[in-house]
Amino acid sequence: MKNKGLKIFGIITSIGMLIVLLQGALVTKTGSAEGCGATWPLCFGEVIPESPALETIIEYSHRLWSGLMGLFVIILAVWSWKKLSHLRETKFMALMAVLFIMFQGLMGAGAVIWGNSDIVLALHFGISTISFASVVLLTVLAFENDLQHVLAPIVSKGYRIYLFFVLIYCYAVIYTGAYVKHTEATYVCGGYPLCNNELIPNMSGGLGFEIGVHFAHRVFASLLVIFLVILLIWTLKRFRTYKSLVWTSILANLLVFIQAAAGISVLYSDNYLTPALFHALTVTVLFTILGYMAMIITRNKTS
Repeated sequence: MKNKGLKIFGIITSIGMLIVLLQGALVTKTGSAEGCGATWPLCFGEVIPESPALETIIEYSHRLWSGLMGLFVIILAVWSWKKLSHLRETKFMALMAVLFIMFQGLMGAGAVIWGNSDIVLALHFGISTISFASVVLLTVLAFENDLQHVLAPIVSKGYRIYLFFVLIYCYAVIYTGAYVKHTEATYVCGGYPLCNNELIPNMSGGLGFEIGVHFAHRVFASLLVIFLVILLIWTLKRFRTYKSLVWTSILANLLVFIQAAAGISVLYSDNYLTPALFHALTVTVLFTILGYMAMIITRNKTS
């Protein structure tokens, strides 16, 4: 088995990055973003905070783990660059992993020190998702290096364009979901599928903006389900001989329905945190799978 150490390190880093992402979601969903005050990298001006509150523990542990994983990502990128440079996607994925983990850290630090608008803060989760996906795909490349022939489905130009559209659209859904949380609009739209017992809710009045944000995310998320079903049908109809595309399309559809169920359960569950974190987890894995599909279909010219 080639590059055994790189594969193991890639798996460890992928798991570590998933923890970073979930920690970030936990910080946001528990309102712990100011758990260390307006100081960075120190916490309330201390290297190790004394008698920390729960919010401080959540924020401080996120900072420490993110810093450690930043180092791991850089090591993984350099290691992959040296060992897998003959694979066409390696350098791009290595650069993406490093750039986005750095961007993620700088955004987090900037938000603590200077603060940011909800529009900017919502980008933080999306950047974490791209960073995680890049690390996972680098790890996948390490495993693909054992294969005599890498997976390279030959698809039509239309299918390729549509898949990239779905990938980008999935990111937009991730962003709108993060924006719902940062604008504190999670519970302004009561019930499902109706919003406050209306098909199209009243968006005037004091909470009109928040209702509009929540309702827009619902619409975006519902369309994502439809787009992924279309992708699966197209795959089964035209490219069923490529098992890599068939199974990833099936998995993507399974995940989007699980993710939707988790999002809906947030509205009804007494334990808000568990379904909310699961909601974030599934959409992150979904985005990564779509990224993998996009990677393998670019390896050949159109049919």
